[in-house]
Amino acid sequence: MNSPSCATVVLSAGLGTRMRSAKPKAMHEVGGLPMVNHVLRAVAPMAPERTVVVVGPDMPDLERAVAPAETAVQHDRLGTADAVKAARAALSGYGDADATVFVVYGDSPFLKTATLQRMLDARGDGAAVVVLGFQSAEPTGYGRLIQDASGALTAIVEERDASLEQKAITFCNSGVMAIEAARLFTWIDRVTNDNAKGEYYLTDLVEIARADGCRCAAIEAPEAELQGVDSKVDLAAAEEQFQQARRHAALEDGVTLRDPSTVWFSYDTALAPGVEVGRNVVFGPGVTVEEGAVIKDFCHLEGAVVRRGADIGPFARLRPGTEIGAGARIGNFVEVKNAVFGEGAKANHLSYIGDAGVGAKANIGAGTITCNYDGYLKSRTEIGAGAFIGSNSALVAPVSIGAGAIVGAGSTVTQDVAKDAIAVARGQQMAKDGAAVKFREGRAAQKAKQQADKKAKA
Repeated sequence: MNSPSCATVVLSAGLGTRMRSAKPKAMHEVGGLPMVNHVLRAVAPMAPERTVVVVGPDMPDLERAVAPAETAVQHDRLGTADAVKAARAALSGYGDADATVFVVYGDSPFLKTATLQRMLDARGDGAAVVVLGFQSAEPTGYGRLIQDASGALTAIVEERDASLEQKAITFCNSGVMAIEAARLFTWIDRVTNDNAKGEYYLTDLVEIARADGCRCAAIEAPEAELQGVDSKVDLAAAEEQFQQARRHAALEDGVTLRDPSTVWFSYDTALAPGVEVGRNVVFGPGVTVEEGAVIKDFCHLEGAVVRRGADIGPFARLRPGTEIGAGARIGNFVEVKNAVFGEGAKANHLSYIGDAGVGAKANIGAGTITCNYDGYLKSRTEIGAGAFIGSNSALVAPVSIGAGAIVGAGSTVTQDVAKDAIAVARGQQMAKDGAAVKFREGRAAQKAKQQADKKAKA
């Protein structure tokens, strides 16, 4: 996207006390991604020359989550203008009168790139400060955006300071702003804390900029796009909004959802047209499903690739590092982790295949496990094309099963099996004629004695 120069300050220092959580507010997830990262994804296409995330003291998890963006610490949390001031050093030397600094919020996961572009366009039309607003049917509690007859923004009035006439205004302040870079900190230094909370408010920049003869403007976006998250109730509402949007988009893209309300997506879920998804399916982060694949009921996928025409589930779990080849089959109660199944390979039921390669058209019998961990290290199992692994087999890694080989049911395989060989590794079967009768008679007598003793004591 071709745009004039811009930089971004993301305010994320809030503790989120109403969240009742030790986790920083902006780190709470929507669609499997921290809210602050949703904001950064919206900002990225604007190609900002600098991106600064303002954090609170002792927020290492948040700092790691936003890397490589630079972070700045707001130590005292004295309001939004104070938070932007914390980014002064990181923005030192940046920008002229044509450059723009966006101020956005890390708890607003639905902000769109196109909206930021409209704000930048308004800056290009000569507005020194551009404020993003929304129309609200229930504006109580929000600051109101006051405009003159020409539509220019003349003031932001907080609810507690608004007149009855101003309270009737439904055009509300989201807090998102685009500000002339050259004068940003000059104006911020003029913000005072002469208010009930004793804090420094960024909204004062409109009055200050107008006092300097600058024009200010307001841009409108849908209220749903500007939804902030201050509590677990808000977070649940945001998650539902995200899921509904992703379900709708999937259906529009030609994906079949048997019961859309029970399918859960992550921010990066990629389903091709023609994919079929059953009921109660969860897509964790990092899932790609190619055309014609079927994901049946009650499956959980994360960090997995499902190739064209593969058949998954029901009740299957695909964990990170899994790739299921074209036409392959993963059946009910099969768990796959960090393993690659070749084209047409099958594990139809009740198996765990981890840290493995399974060749094309290999067949994994029920109850098979790859014993990939010895308590210290993980090792791989390689199963060749066309191999057959009998039911209830344990393949102790590191081990290799050659192409076309057969492993007999109930085997514990600890050594490599050559191509086209048959391997059977289990205890020798013994049979004693009549022993079952004696066993039953002995156990029946023992049970009768226990019951008699219990009765005698009663």
